[in-house]
Amino acid sequence: MAAPSAMDYSPVREAGRIFSYLCDQAERLDLPKEVTEGKDAVSFYSTHDEVYYPIPFKETETLAALKGVEGSVAGAIADLRYGPSEQKRNVKISLERATAFGCQAYMAKVDGLSKLDPEVKKKLKDTDLLAAQSNGYRRMSANLYKTKNENEFFHIHGSLEATTTLNMIGLEGQRPDLTDYEEIIRVIESHVQKYSAAELEEMNKERRQAGVTAFKYDDFKNTQHGALNIQQPPWKVTRLNGDLPPTPFPASRSGSKRILEGVKVLELCRIIAGPTVSRILAEYGADVLKITSPNLSDVPFFQVDGNMGKHAADLDLKSEAGRRQFEELVADADVLVDGYRPGALEKLGYGANALAALAEKRGKGIVYVNENCFGYEGEWAGRPGWQQIADCVTGIAWAQGQFMGLSTPVVPPFPISDYGTGCMGAIAALTGLYNRAKYGGSYHGKASLMHYDLLLFAVGQYSEAVQEKMRAAQPPEFFKLRHCDSVDRISSTVLKIMQARFPHLYRTPEEAGAEALTEKWFSKGYNADIEIVRPIAEIEGVDNSFIRSSRPNGTDAASWEDFAKDVDSRKA
Repeated sequence: MAAPSAMDYSPVREAGRIFSYLCDQAERLDLPKEVTEGKDAVSFYSTHDEVYYPIPFKETETLAALKGVEGSVAGAIADLRYGPSEQKRNVKISLERATAFGCQAYMAKVDGLSKLDPEVKKKLKDTDLLAAQSNGYRRMSANLYKTKNENEFFHIHGSLEATTTLNMIGLEGQRPDLTDYEEIIRVIESHVQKYSAAELEEMNKERRQAGVTAFKYDDFKNTQHGALNIQQPPWKVTRLNGDLPPTPFPASRSGSKRILEGVKVLELCRIIAGPTVSRILAEYGADVLKITSPNLSDVPFFQVDGNMGKHAADLDLKSEAGRRQFEELVADADVLVDGYRPGALEKLGYGANALAALAEKRGKGIVYVNENCFGYEGEWAGRPGWQQIADCVTGIAWAQGQFMGLSTPVVPPFPISDYGTGCMGAIAALTGLYNRAKYGGSYHGKASLMHYDLLLFAVGQYSEAVQEKMRAAQPPEFFKLRHCDSVDRISSTVLKIMQARFPHLYRTPEEAGAEALTEKWFSKGYNADIEIVRPIAEIEGVDNSFIRSSRPNGTDAASWEDFAKDVDSRKA
């Protein structure tokens, strides 16, 4: 029998297959029985049914499948809360919306300006306290470089601080004389090349930095950590200690069918994956209060999209006053989302077990969701990390480079692993809330960037025929990208290619009407019009849409009382 051609491939059909694959793991994932019983009510559709991202992995299809699971769990909560619908509660997932979800930071705008427009900085609150993002030299302390060994690459990662990593490889933390992009790469890579990956691993470990060796998938599988974790499910939900009765959902304030109306979510996260967990919960109606430290850096533009639907307050949890205020918030919280370095909140006394004990005292269960880089089992579980770190350690970056015809790894465009992980964390949170309401108790959800990447490997790359068709459609500038190009250089190049090839993905709400992938709001916090990606899952009989606009970190009071009166109007 002849191998299937690229013409036979359907992303819509493949999204359905991956959704079924996830449903088949319902027991491992602790999914409500309604998910498998009602799997036929979940459908996938597309206006074009074609592959959008120039990546060898089935990103759109996997994101769509995860959104199908998310919508199905949310529908199960709706049945529990409002009673089952007369007919099956249909869930529809658009592959175009799923694609937008995977790169939504690059689709967001402030007064028409995107992340890649230098002028947008004037519209943002400067939370890049150490200039690890705004300074080109310091920014490139988080990048992929050659080591001193042939065909060996290491991704250093200065995170949001930069100086420690730059000093580690023998460079100054500040170099005002270095402003040229190519010269910055040459200088930093020449210093990385003084060391082997093994030496860099040890140096990193001593300084608790987030860098990692770029492995091929087969090499990662042969590490102790990889061998253990490929056996783990994509995400986990487990019951915490305690024997609490079921916690009913709060009475509806507005009479709407908002699935999580009145549910209080505390978010302690930065950057993308963690904030995405609670952004999704805000779509379903939860009151999400994002808590950040006024002393810690965060990427300013990511807040435009990532803070959508939330309140955002500053608290210093290392001060007595800050802890006291935080504990007042925790006392009434239903969900806590922890996206910090593994163990950081535990050291402050706010880990999953501590909050489960608090839940026992107050008589109401809690759902604790962790998001991290390396997963929760194995020797590397405590390591810090970010999206590029996960993509390099698991072999995603090497596969991307091979897809591009290169003999080097390349970090894929866009922080797609972040968004996929955020979706898995949201599924874990929704599952925990469902279990808490139906069975009682407190629950611990776990999602990681590494496990999202391992899910991509598990569902399989595109066939060689499909990959060849994808390559043939790319312009020359795509193949000029290198291992050492920055995430923004790679993403901006691919964004321009996608905008030219798929203009229907980038129509404004005014142009696209009901089919728009984005929506416009006025943000009081930014004093500007913003454009953000719309909620993805369409669930029959409920309202899953934002009711308040985005705002920068630290805009609001650290209080639950202000949510009822803060409802913004969406711009027409």
